Amino acid sequence: MPSTAPSAPVPLGEHEPRTDPQALTSNRDDPSQNAPTDVDYTPHPERSLKVGPEREAIVKAITNLYSGSASEEDMSVYAEKAVYDDPWSFCDTRYKIAGQWYVSVLPEKGIPKLFASTKTLATEIVEDSPTTLAWKQSQEYTPRLLHFSKVVNSLITCTLDERGKVVYHKDQWNHKDYSHEGLGKVLKTLNGDYLTGVTRPPKSL
Repeated sequence: MPSTAPSAPVPLGEHEPRTDPQALTSNRDDPSQNAPTDVDYTPHPERSLKVGPEREAIVKAITNLYSGSASEEDMSVYAEKAVYDDPWSFCDTRYKIAGQWYVSVLPEKGIPKLFASTKTLATEIVEDSPTTLAWKQSQEYTPRLLHFSKVVNSLITCTLDERGKVVYHKDQWNHKDYSHEGLGKVLKTLNGDYLTGVTRPPKSL
């Protein structure tokens, strides 16, 4: 049975992507589109790198998850001991990662949906190497209890293992990387460790 208890720290340096957001995303054709930090996280699909079907399937599965699919098939792109790292959560197993996605899709268990809708508006693949797949993503979130939508542009970077499974998924909302230190890291880890107790993803994950 998957555990929701805190786990031993993952050796972050082994798989954690350390990207250069400015190098990957800066809009050199039209610098006025860049943020003051010289990044442009707005996707330009027409500039997206061409990738093979296996990589396309990874992007499709993960954008499905961002858009509320919470399916075991889409979750299968992650390795069992994968890491998910965003401004709010740090998860160090596939089961804990599922807890993040299932938060918005389980009204039948008495848990209200967090979002009325969440959909991927656009993506742009900006890096494709044997071990790394990165793309800019524009995601629209509409909270269930509020009558407005919020678009978040971010840089998604995934480290892949030799089987093509995602072993580290990092979602950056600005140019700063995560320090993995202090109270912020503690709160992110607590969210990752215990959210599955609320959302209850399938034990098969």
